[in-house]
Amino acid sequence: MCQAVSPQSSLIAGQNGSSFNPGMRIDIIFDTICPWCFLGKRRLEQTLASRPNVVVDINWHAFLLNPDMPPEGMDREDYLIAKFGNRSRADRVYGAIAEAGHTVGIDFRFDRITRVPSSIDSHRLVQFASRRGLGNEATEALYQAYFLEGQDTSSRLALYDIAERLGFDRIEVREYFYSDENVAEIRDQNSRAHRLGISGVPAFIIDGNFSVSGAQEPQVLNRLIDIAEERKRELSAENVLPAMSD
Repeated sequence: MCQAVSPQSSLIAGQNGSSFNPGMRIDIIFDTICPWCFLGKRRLEQTLASRPNVVVDINWHAFLLNPDMPPEGMDREDYLIAKFGNRSRADRVYGAIAEAGHTVGIDFRFDRITRVPSSIDSHRLVQFASRRGLGNEATEALYQAYFLEGQDTSSRLALYDIAERLGFDRIEVREYFYSDENVAEIRDQNSRAHRLGISGVPAFIIDGNFSVSGAQEPQVLNRLIDIAEERKRELSAENVLPAMSD
């Protein structure tokens, strides 16, 4: 289930996995309205909690499940009918997601969601927070706001509140959203993900070399980390052996 990633196709400019680094970089391609991404985040956290000696640098990259969604989002009932054809099919799908959520401590409250948001601005909040070292916290806050509380995360007032709870200055965040900063970057990240062949999320890329898609169980993520660590050891040995032979 794990696959190699071409270094030339890396999401990160200059990230080719060719130099030894004692830490591990994990790039996560996700959408802020994707329940499977929330599940995948939790399962990754479980995996890392079982490996306290693994030091990671997590980087979030936008994927747009609904790239043509209007800025104000749309009514959820209309969205479900358009996506699934009828409500009973949608209920079966989301029922299965809710059951999976219980296994990782997520109490999905789909019944509280009345609108499906555009995710452009929520991705921008993650970018804003990531530059200040709080990308993981912003992603978690957005998932909780949408999937647990039913908030409309295309509402800038909701996003200002989330940012403020994260400790950011509300006026600074407001000025950021009234600019067009990171809008083009979000769309470019989405395009790059598609060029990599990623058509669904979440997707995880480790050290720019190894990837897996889907909300994988911890044993799969552990295997991916094992492969990446083995590669890092090989690179380290290659760097040391010439010096030893001199």
